[in-house]
Amino acid sequence: MHTGALKVRLFIRESRSLKDKRQVVRSIIDRLKNGFNVSVAEVDAKEHYQQAVLGVAMVSDEAGHVKSTLDAIANALRGHPIAEFCSCEFSCVD
Repeated sequence: MHTGALKVRLFIRESRSLKDKRQVVRSIIDRLKNGFNVSVAEVDAKEHYQQAVLGVAMVSDEAGHVKSTLDAIANALRGHPIAEFCSCEFSCVD
């Protein structure tokens, strides 16, 4: 069993309130869950209306599958039209 985690920091420039932020974050979380079959949650900066920190977790029987999926998620977030990608951290456990 192989597990992987990804922590992503995003900047939501157009957000003017926590309500605006929640709308964008909910959309991102739903797309990641449905498109990549991973677990996603907002894990930090919950009270800052222009920052979002998402945690993504995945379990698979192949380490390569975990790594490639987390890379694909990071690349998908880099191209998001509203949320600007700031940084990410990977961690994988065998």
